[in-house]
Amino acid sequence: MKAYAAVHRDFRISRIDDRLYAAFLEHMGRAIYSGIYEPGHPAADGQGFRQDVLQLVRDLNVPAIRYPGGNFVSAYDWKDGIGARAERPVRLDLAWRSLETNQIGINEFGDWARMAGIEMMLAVNLGTGTLQDAREFMEYTNHPAGTQWSDLRRTHGVEKPYNVKMWCLGNEMDGPWQVGHRTAHDYGRVADETSKALKAFDPSIETIVCGSSNDEMPTYPEWERVVLEECYENVDYISLHKYFGNNSRDTLNYFGKIEQTGRYIQAIGGTIDYVKAKKRAKNDVYICFDEWNVWYHQRAEDKARVKAWDWPEAPALLEETYNFEDALFVGGLLNEFIRRSDRVKIACIAQLVNVIAPIRAERGGPAWRQTIYWPYQMASLYGRGEALAVQVDAPTYDCRVADDVSYLDIAVTHDPKVHMLTVFVLNRHLNDTAELELDITGFSLRAVALHKVMEGHELRATNSPDAPDRIAPVDGAGAAVDGRQLRARLGPLSYHVIRLQLDETAERT
Repeated sequence: MKAYAAVHRDFRISRIDDRLYAAFLEHMGRAIYSGIYEPGHPAADGQGFRQDVLQLVRDLNVPAIRYPGGNFVSAYDWKDGIGARAERPVRLDLAWRSLETNQIGINEFGDWARMAGIEMMLAVNLGTGTLQDAREFMEYTNHPAGTQWSDLRRTHGVEKPYNVKMWCLGNEMDGPWQVGHRTAHDYGRVADETSKALKAFDPSIETIVCGSSNDEMPTYPEWERVVLEECYENVDYISLHKYFGNNSRDTLNYFGKIEQTGRYIQAIGGTIDYVKAKKRAKNDVYICFDEWNVWYHQRAEDKARVKAWDWPEAPALLEETYNFEDALFVGGLLNEFIRRSDRVKIACIAQLVNVIAPIRAERGGPAWRQTIYWPYQMASLYGRGEALAVQVDAPTYDCRVADDVSYLDIAVTHDPKVHMLTVFVLNRHLNDTAELELDITGFSLRAVALHKVMEGHELRATNSPDAPDRIAPVDGAGAAVDGRQLRARLGPLSYHVIRLQLDETAERT
């Protein structure tokens, strides 16, 4: 299969916000308890945080993390998680029908995020919670001293404020499953008033209003229009959520959902533009895609178990085991986020540990990387800087969710800080190797600095605690610079990351 592509230094899409590679942790299943926190584990520190998990998180270079939910947040009182642990209440978590011990709250999680080098993105309860709860939460976390809530934080051993700059205004408020579910008009008004109150405390913070839980909701995309008409001038982002699966075992259709996601982003981008024009607003609102991942392998079983069980503590829930096909899909989806980085400024893989996550942590046992860990890590490490527009001429296919899908999915980034061009390529073809010729204009190419590839595995193959590195990137071959062209042989069903060293002198001119 012959394929041609072209990029030009001056045809930029956008600067990539580092938070495009953010993550999410919810008080759900074993994400927190026996995920990041397991007192008594051989790898736990004095606070009970698992250092083996922490190191795997650090290796991802995660810039920001959304916390504490998720559906959990819509009936959560943040005050339950502060003060002496022995005095904290045990609550019924209505979202996941389990017990919440509140042994981890904002201060413990703040310590963990600091150790991980991750900026916090906090969600406020707009289900059962109020504007006043949100305002007090911000004062507790962000005010230096001299007020009721800031001084209370200091008595809890936290002298300096966290200075959290990202605040999510509730979670999935369009969903009838949500505790405190609201209509679009009602939610938009509450979100507007809450955002104004938080920004009155600190105009530099960014707020994220809830968009659709997914693009199959009956209210989509009217929900976004109505909500934004209520709050456009006072918010910075609107959130999107989407989970993916391949129950039909149709690989090409599964990969076509990457294009479907692009249409989702495009539609909401158009809605944002419409509301901005209608309101004659001067500010811009961007997209925060703050829940995304593969979730289907045991989704039906998980839903049945939640209905059947009787309030367990930190039960195993949504612990997907990802396969090679899922890793290829995640690589392509990250390519789509790069290509849409003019709209999508923040995106959060959901979640980070144990619950539909790239990292698994066995109770009392090892922590290990799932297959999807690797494309997420490589995009996070190498997909910084600015996104460049790519023109691709390659064979295409049609599937149920999209037509004219290119077998080659390509994204290109330029990082002038390190004088690197990075080419991310997914070859979706089931059988054919692609012979790619990528013309690169405006840069002086020196050499291939790195080539990593994931290929050659059976699509259903997985990693496990006993074989944690069965599926992992290896050094690639068959990629070379020829003048101003990259030539590469890309095997069928493969994901490649190719880094090109640029001539520093030529970049400055």
